[in-house]
Amino acid sequence: MAEPQTGRDELATQAAQAAADVSEAEHDRDRRRMAGLSTRAARRRITAVRHGAGSGTNWLAGQVTAMAPRLRVRDQAALRRQFPGRSADEIADALIEKAAHASGAAGGAAGVWATLPVVPAWPAEVVAETLIVVGIEIKLIAELHEAYGRPAPGNVAERMSAYVAGWANRSGVFMIPGGLALASGSPLARQLRRRLAARVGRSTFSLAPLLTGAALGAYFNSHETRRLGRAVRRDLGRWR
Repeated sequence: MAEPQTGRDELATQAAQAAADVSEAEHDRDRRRMAGLSTRAARRRITAVRHGAGSGTNWLAGQVTAMAPRLRVRDQAALRRQFPGRSADEIADALIEKAAHASGAAGGAAGVWATLPVVPAWPAEVVAETLIVVGIEIKLIAELHEAYGRPAPGNVAERMSAYVAGWANRSGVFMIPGGLALASGSPLARQLRRRLAARVGRSTFSLAPLLTGAALGAYFNSHETRRLGRAVRRDLGRWR
């Protein structure tokens, strides 16, 4: 059964909104509250739209590419208004830290709400956390490029496809070899699926019992998001 386009669009919009809201929150308590609400809402939507549509990395990659153009990305002018008087490096550091806290909040929320005694294959909790955290990280990559005045070329869809490529390759978008196409079967599409499979594997830590899962999910998410942001920041610093 083919996945209804309306359901896919609604899930993509919901995940993009959640990623932006959690990453832009100013306080940890607000991040945790938003992450909890978003994870529960996304879990319900995922259960509805995934029925009969498969649950592997091809499906998840499709959700990510549908989500990316819907992410709320602040341009360089907006970032300078939000961080007045700061250099590009200082803005980048602030963005990385906020994104790391946001992805940690998403992992903690999934851990709190996942109470299953056995981890089944691809539970909705894992998919919800994965989409929100990947959204936070793609948004971070896009805003790091804006902070350094090096946005990807093209329209919104083209730029966000480039940032999905950057996420898959853990680098700035200008270091992607062989173009930015995400066509099925392309080397980049395969890399995206591999990266998502690894991301799902880390998300399963959140399904450990209650607060243990929350702590593990928060730790691994924050660590990986911070490492990704610093890698992209180094790339952009070398190109200045």
